[in-house]
Amino acid sequence: MRVVVTGGAGFLGSHLCEAMLAEGAEVLCLDNFLTGSPANVAHLRTDRSFRLVHCDITEFVHVPGSVDLVLHFASPASPSDYLRFPIDTLKVGAIGTWHALGLAKEKGARLVLASTSEVYGDPQVHPQPESYWGHVNPVGPRGVYDEGKRYGEAMVTAYRNSEGVDAAIVRIFNTYGPRMRPHDGRAIPTFIRQALLGEPLTVAGNGTQTRSVCHVDDLVAGIVAFAGSNHPGPMNLGNPDEMSVRSIAEDVITATGSSSQLTFVDLPVDDPQVRRPDTTLAREVLGWQPRMSWHEGLDRTVAWFRQVELEAG
Repeated sequence: MRVVVTGGAGFLGSHLCEAMLAEGAEVLCLDNFLTGSPANVAHLRTDRSFRLVHCDITEFVHVPGSVDLVLHFASPASPSDYLRFPIDTLKVGAIGTWHALGLAKEKGARLVLASTSEVYGDPQVHPQPESYWGHVNPVGPRGVYDEGKRYGEAMVTAYRNSEGVDAAIVRIFNTYGPRMRPHDGRAIPTFIRQALLGEPLTVAGNGTQTRSVCHVDDLVAGIVAFAGSNHPGPMNLGNPDEMSVRSIAEDVITATGSSSQLTFVDLPVDDPQVRRPDTTLAREVLGWQPRMSWHEGLDRTVAWFRQVELEAG
């Protein structure tokens, strides 16, 4: 099997490259390094089945030879990133998805679009099933990411229905683990960085808003299973265990042994108040559900951040 992973040098993409190599696949990793880094896949460079190409999927990309699977994971995913790169985020959601679909059509490959729980916006239905259409502000600051992914879903559906491409959609809920950037801007890496430095943990609002967080190992196992199925999606992948943002921050303080305190800051515009996937479909179709506990996953992630800090120091 030959697999193309767009955004393959990013947080999720690098773990996917590893997983596909472990499945015996040949992996072509495409990334423009806007938010990803060659360091994330440096340990894979000695594998003859792995190749890293610096390119932008929003430009024309030619891939010689056969391709069996396209995993389209290229996109800024952190609010701080897509607020900094709004046009790039919209372009990769639209033009990048179009190019990835064109590649899949040319090669007769299956394509999996990495969509997101953000297509549900600040949901009025809880938990969120795949049948829910969402509550999204298209002209708000988060719209560049939310609507980019919603457009990508529409394009995948159009290519599937009108062009016969085996194109599928997976909706990814909050994920954490090694290789997240300390200044990523998302809650867990921010809290861990602040706790390790002894700084106050900046909790948005009063911290009662909820998130459902899934360790990257569990999520990648779900994506690999979904890619190997013939299901078109959309399919939610994430952890159905819901926690408040404040409790996440408190657990990070405990896990790091930090003396940091909590400090409260203004809520970002259009910040979702609740987030929890209905994962019934993934459980029934793939037999998949998260296996790693929150505390084990957090301990592993803290250990990785400590190691990065040591190497940087």
